[in-house]
Amino acid sequence: MKSLLLAELGIPIEFANVEGPKSQKNHSIIDLHASALNHRDVWITKGMYPGIVTPIILGSDGVGKVDGKNVIINPGINWGANESVQSNDFEVLGLPRNGTFAEKICIENKYIYSKPEHLSILEAAALPLAGVTAYRVLFSRCQLKSTDKVLVTGAGGGVALMAIQFALANGCEVHVTCGSDEKLGRAIELGVSGGYNYKKEDWYKDVKVHFDIIIDSAGGDSFQHLVKLCAPGARIGFYGATLGKYNNLNPQLLFWRQVSILGSTMGSDADFKSMLDFVSKNKIHPIIDEVFDLKDGAKAFDKMAAGKQFGKIVLQH
Repeated sequence: MKSLLLAELGIPIEFANVEGPKSQKNHSIIDLHASALNHRDVWITKGMYPGIVTPIILGSDGVGKVDGKNVIINPGINWGANESVQSNDFEVLGLPRNGTFAEKICIENKYIYSKPEHLSILEAAALPLAGVTAYRVLFSRCQLKSTDKVLVTGAGGGVALMAIQFALANGCEVHVTCGSDEKLGRAIELGVSGGYNYKKEDWYKDVKVHFDIIIDSAGGDSFQHLVKLCAPGARIGFYGATLGKYNNLNPQLLFWRQVSILGSTMGSDADFKSMLDFVSKNKIHPIIDEVFDLKDGAKAFDKMAAGKQFGKIVLQH
């Protein structure tokens, strides 16, 4: 079957023929019609991820057909029985097991769900990893309420945009940060109430709102400024740290305001099911930046690595 294969570290991902998956008990072979990239995929190709094995078919997001039925895959494998935290056996589809950048995949039946009816195949491919990550950090970890004022940093990325859409659908006042005025303009079109360019020095001084929930994936030196924007009793949910360690953080701003900092990774099976229900109920459409053919996957990886996208980069198979 055709696939995008990372044969070894240090060489570009390639469009290659590989042996197709074999059927297993309590599994189904899905004919994949579309998939989507995540930053995780790019980090793996650069060797910036633990436990890398090669050769490997990457890809966590996938949509296809089983017995004529359109289905979507939960990419979080072996979460375990504890809703509070993933098990030691937890893994994300696409490493260490082969993922969705291929014509077919064999996956356990419990990770296969019906595609939300209102979504196109390409939209559905953009949903799984970003959707479950955003849902868990907002609802399961930060306990989002409709009265909350929400700040989402890094609008343009897949998870951040899903968090924005979810919070807006929940009736919240939402503000964002972006790295360009163009992205700010597009975020405003979604219905957010305020936007700030984080590349502007002292951007946080322009913010006149104190937030109940802040969703972040960057960390680094900028995190100290987010704390200054917290309302009493605020929750800061973070699902990544692309800028590294928190520096110059004033703990007095945290304990005096009773601020909670809540780490979050992916989501449980229950989170995934609840996310699909929420998306279907509110008719949410994931934002797609660009669609590539599977054979042009290397170009899609280059675009993801450049960080210029607003929304998900999708592959059609």
